[in-house]
Amino acid sequence: MHGVQGFMYPNEIELQWSILIVLYPYITGLVAGAFILASLERVFNVVAVRPTYRLALLTALAFLIVAPLPLQMHLGHPERSFEMFITPHTSSAMAMFGFVYLWYLMAVLVLEIWFDYRQDLVRTWQASRGIKRAFYGALTLWSDDISPEALRLDDRVGRIITIIGIPSAFLLHGYVGFIFGSVKANPWWSTPLMPVVFLFSAIVSGVAAVMLLYMGLSRWRGTKADMVCHDTIARYLFYAFVIDFSLETLDLTHRIYEAGEAFGALDFMVKTRLFLSHIVVQICLGTLLPILMLATVQVVRYSEVARRRIYATAGVLTLIGIFAMRWNVVIGGQLFSKSLLGYTTYKMGFATREGLLPAIIIMILPFIILAVLLKIFPPWTPEAHASAERA
Repeated sequence: MHGVQGFMYPNEIELQWSILIVLYPYITGLVAGAFILASLERVFNVVAVRPTYRLALLTALAFLIVAPLPLQMHLGHPERSFEMFITPHTSSAMAMFGFVYLWYLMAVLVLEIWFDYRQDLVRTWQASRGIKRAFYGALTLWSDDISPEALRLDDRVGRIITIIGIPSAFLLHGYVGFIFGSVKANPWWSTPLMPVVFLFSAIVSGVAAVMLLYMGLSRWRGTKADMVCHDTIARYLFYAFVIDFSLETLDLTHRIYEAGEAFGALDFMVKTRLFLSHIVVQICLGTLLPILMLATVQVVRYSEVARRRIYATAGVLTLIGIFAMRWNVVIGGQLFSKSLLGYTTYKMGFATREGLLPAIIIMILPFIILAVLLKIFPPWTPEAHASAERA
């Protein structure tokens, strides 16, 4: 009780949504942002980002596989999650997540990756022996047709899937913001801009993550990364960041101008309980500083080495800032009482079911899965890249 200040109801002292619920929108945001970056080349013909096209798709798939894990651990009885498919409750946004997730996983990402890699998979199948041959044969569905007509069909179908995937990506992460924004009883969450803010922050985090992965993998493989690709991704990251920050500023301005009955309580919470995570980490270090760094590159002629360092630093700060934003939304919305007369604190355990250690493991898992996917589907395979056919 020493962490409680003012008047709190007994059921408000302990937070119901923990670090695991913070991770869920953060991971799904990386999925949506990575897919949007991939769509720049596939749909909008931004040729400069082509080196990251396949990497962005694999990154989205790796994080999407792990996305439900925080929710499963938070449930305590993960076997109950299957009831949303057996007895669907269409009026519940949370219950409908399972259908959105399966649609995006099976009908968008898996299919697009399969069509894009099919020619490479067939060639690997034909050149392999033993277990490896059987494995890649299963991945190709034992279809070895890589004629020009078949490849053109693969490209057309893949493009259609990508076009369908763009609104699907918006739906995947936008609905998370909708869940929070539709809670009318919570003045910290209740705003119609919440889904849009979540969506643009997802684009920012996903683009930054793919940019950092591309830089890291290029360095690990000992190859020189395409600087034009770096510059283009950083420019789109800057544009998305400016829009995201503008939306958040607009929401803040509206709250200040409206000055509802909860404004005083929320203002006090930001200046005390959330000062470090909201003002210092999210706004200053995670938003203003990377925007300033990316803006200077647009007007000052830095060397390639300097630009790489700026992009790497800005990318890391961006990911930290977006995570802080998720933290402030999920945790911050539970720190004050419904009476607006009291505040509590969030104490995160270490090795508990919803503690720091499980959260770290969950964040490591996508990178392990990505490493496996990169071994099976190398994005730098030179033969018959589908985008080369489109070029």
